[in-house]
Amino acid sequence: MSVELLQVTIVAVIVIVVVNSVASRLGVAGPLLLVLVGVGISVLPMVPPILVQPQLILVGVLPPLLYSAAVSAPAIELRRDFGAISGMAVMLVVISSLVLGCFFSWAIPSLGFPLAVALGAILSPTDAVATSIVRKLGVPRRVVALLEGESLLNDATALVLLRTAIAATAASFSIWSTLGSFAWAVLSASVIGVIIGYLTLRARAWIDNSVANTAMGFTVPYLAYLPTEAVGGSGLVAAVAAGVVVGQGAIRWLTPEQRISDKLNWRTIEFVFEGAVFLIMGLELYGILESNRSSDGGVWRGMWIAAVALIILISVRAAYVAPLIRFHTWRVKKNARTRLSVHEDTREPARYERATRAMKRATRISPRGDAEQRAGKTRADIDYFEASPLTWKPTVIIVWAGMRGVVTLAAAQTLPRDTPERDLLVLVAFLVAAGSLLVQGLTLPALTRWLGLRDPGGDGLPREEIRELGKALRDEAATALGHGQIRRPDRTPLPADILSELAPATIDPLALTVGDPDPRSSEVRLAILVFMRQRLHQISKTGQYSTTAIRYVLDELDASELSVRLRLGNET
Repeated sequence: MSVELLQVTIVAVIVIVVVNSVASRLGVAGPLLLVLVGVGISVLPMVPPILVQPQLILVGVLPPLLYSAAVSAPAIELRRDFGAISGMAVMLVVISSLVLGCFFSWAIPSLGFPLAVALGAILSPTDAVATSIVRKLGVPRRVVALLEGESLLNDATALVLLRTAIAATAASFSIWSTLGSFAWAVLSASVIGVIIGYLTLRARAWIDNSVANTAMGFTVPYLAYLPTEAVGGSGLVAAVAAGVVVGQGAIRWLTPEQRISDKLNWRTIEFVFEGAVFLIMGLELYGILESNRSSDGGVWRGMWIAAVALIILISVRAAYVAPLIRFHTWRVKKNARTRLSVHEDTREPARYERATRAMKRATRISPRGDAEQRAGKTRADIDYFEASPLTWKPTVIIVWAGMRGVVTLAAAQTLPRDTPERDLLVLVAFLVAAGSLLVQGLTLPALTRWLGLRDPGGDGLPREEIRELGKALRDEAATALGHGQIRRPDRTPLPADILSELAPATIDPLALTVGDPDPRSSEVRLAILVFMRQRLHQISKTGQYSTTAIRYVLDELDASELSVRLRLGNET
């Protein structure tokens, strides 16, 4: 059996690699093609019905996938639009579940309302893996950040509603119990995830061995997931919280080697696991269809119910998201003006106190640190909102890109075995998830082109911003070097004779390996790189530059430092 499992795993990885390569050449999203390939394989006569245990997806695959997405999530952009993100991740899931519950209780009378709401909760959350389709289209980064934030957080809402609805079939439903369960699931997950993320960062900063450090990094999502589930919280939210902490703390606590290794390793895991979940969706089709053939109404009953459910989901999403985005746009502009007026009125104490209290009420953020720095952060927020406004065109993409994925299918399979018409419910979940991916996913490229939102470059990199940030760092490094502010790690001065001979290329991250072979020259370049990375860390807190630009420049500095360290090691 183990040999067969090994063979299946090898074949699956090869299929994922080949299909993604073909998809990139055809200009088609790889996940969509993998679903179609899985469906084609599942109907072959020699392939037996395949049903994957849902715990394998929920426990084995999703925690590392969500953790990896959270590590690379644009934290600055998520903070700016957190109001809209939380509205979509919580209230939209609740409203969709209740509306679908009313429909399912009519379409499948044997369910009863609690189980109908449970099925609605299964279908309501968008899928973090499915948003990879949107990310590759080159749509505005603010739209991608909103969709990523929603899909990272809405699983907690859906899974708590699912648990509560199933429990309500054996006991009376209580709105207060539901709210309490949700609050505990999110609060406990957030606390545990943040603690685990911070502790593992500190532990990895202490571990010198790069291989052991990488192995430690692989355990983080599960270290966050397992204890959170044990106390009744949402393990997936804990994995997300840990990922956000690690993503933000990596620039301070990890070495360039560790950051580069983490990036490559987690990209590989994302590639394989992401491809696997879409392939699994297609492979399970035949087994799900077989289990419904002998039921009342057969497959056709499940198809029309799923089609109506998908229409309801899209309609509810459109009716909720459009006014939410308009309100959010008005609110962030108002709050930004309020915050800016606070910083500009610091010389008038009475007015400052009144404005500060107003700002706290409006933004729920306590101002800390230097007033000028906070004012700069506020202006950066305003520039961000003005540069990428959420007009009707981005709103259309946000509505249409709310695809369902493997989380929906895996959650459906966790329904108790004695659930009335369980096979039909699993079929509906599969058809909604697959239909959402295929219908919405296949039409998204054309929709983005029609709206004129697709980036012609395709890579989504803010190149002008990256050039501006790189120049600012080089200018600061040149100034600090001239004033003797750059020193060795032990705080001793750098060699004066080498400093006087250094060319301007010394402080260019892309030219750090060119120049005098003197080991002392490499030592100076290394000290400059350390200074530039420290300044980059400070700049990242101001919000002046996007997360994408910050991380791109950090990658440049890390690669340059590794090159200099290699030269320094060879020279000595």
